[in-house]
Amino acid sequence: MGRTLYDKLWDSHVIRSYDDGSALLYVDRHLLHEVSTPQSFIAIEKKGRSVRRPDANLAVPDHVVSTTNRHLPIADPLARAQTQRLVENVARHKIPFIPLDDQRQGIVHVIGPEQGFTLPGITLACGDSHTSTHGAFGCLAFGIGASECGIVMATQAIRQQRTKTMRVNLVGLQSPFINAKDIALAFIARIGANGAAGHAVEYAGPVVAKMSMAERMTLCNMSIEAGARVGLIAPDDQTFDYLRGRPMAPKGEMFEHALTYWRTLPSDADAQFHRELTLDVSDVEPHVTWGTSPEDAAPIGARVPSPEDLTEATRRERRRRALAYMDLKPGDPLEAIAIDVVFIGSCTNSRIEDLRAAAAVVAGRHVAAHVKAIVVPGSGLVREQAEREGLAQTFLDAGFEWREPGCSMCVGMNGDRLEPGQRCASTSNRNFEGRQGVGGRTHLMSPAMAAAAAVTGRLTDVRKLMGGKP
Repeated sequence: MGRTLYDKLWDSHVIRSYDDGSALLYVDRHLLHEVSTPQSFIAIEKKGRSVRRPDANLAVPDHVVSTTNRHLPIADPLARAQTQRLVENVARHKIPFIPLDDQRQGIVHVIGPEQGFTLPGITLACGDSHTSTHGAFGCLAFGIGASECGIVMATQAIRQQRTKTMRVNLVGLQSPFINAKDIALAFIARIGANGAAGHAVEYAGPVVAKMSMAERMTLCNMSIEAGARVGLIAPDDQTFDYLRGRPMAPKGEMFEHALTYWRTLPSDADAQFHRELTLDVSDVEPHVTWGTSPEDAAPIGARVPSPEDLTEATRRERRRRALAYMDLKPGDPLEAIAIDVVFIGSCTNSRIEDLRAAAAVVAGRHVAAHVKAIVVPGSGLVREQAEREGLAQTFLDAGFEWREPGCSMCVGMNGDRLEPGQRCASTSNRNFEGRQGVGGRTHLMSPAMAAAAAVTGRLTDVRKLMGGKP
């Protein structure tokens, strides 16, 4: 029987197998940021251990850093201390580091691929749940806890439980203004926030084959919101073209040797998955969330659903709580929901392709008078390219704030947060209660949809705004 991509990645990294189905896996690469690692360094140093392979690590500050006034010290004392602690820890252990004032600085899940640190066939760990993003390159990438970060640094290995596999086949025709974010939200709405729990999800099919690497990263990033820990896409020529020439990717003859191996990674034709689903993207419309879980998503033309539509008491009560928190009533048209803030950014949608999509919508238009809109590029290199292409000026002319790179309002740890009661159109990945600030209300959507909301002041079908077919 053939093997899946997940099987090949797992099998090639097993150091030791255990009777409970778990295994000790070798970890090829480890990404660090300032929030998940302070305790990790303390733990290994207390035991007199050092970092086993400093060169297999890459560190960057991103979660708590300010996206404005970078020339000034970080205002928040805790954030300032966390960032400084990372500087000191990586220097002491000689770990490669991208400092805050470096043009390459950015969100850890943006700079990894951008620098060629993320490669097909490897295992990659990071103290962040959305590490699944890197699976878009055909690598086994997963988030770990702070204590596990210390274990990886000290041993270059980690014990993990093997999961089941799920293949999601994307077929049909991807219509204009339908982004990978729309597809991801439609998928999560279909199977639920725990629908892929216990599975590694591999996305396949003709739609995936045509997607840019940015869209593939968006799909894998959102896999976590369906309950999976791992999202995967088999590497292909588009993957290889993206990586060729990246600073940390193999060069010359080594790159050609790597290609030979990388081409063996896709799932075999006779590979068996534990589950298979097919999603026809021809039927997918622009999606937005209305509740407090990514599974609470619907086409923009829909109405807020009623709790009474559900037969299960637990789900009915969860929906009631969600609508109360979001201050929405059953039957409200989604397109009638006014917003206060627009956030374009996060590890889900802050790459140059995302900014191009948003800029195309706001060009020649202006942000609604009552709306605060910000754009936070995923890295300094994305920011530089957007300025070179004129995208930054397009946003500024439209009334957006143009920020420095960082996680920003996605996680609300850094000064970029919603006030209680504010409603945000966001390109991030989570709409949990308080995720973007205590009492803040988040509606997830694609960059184009967020841009449309910014200029109309409400949730809006971008296709209508752009003269397309609603």
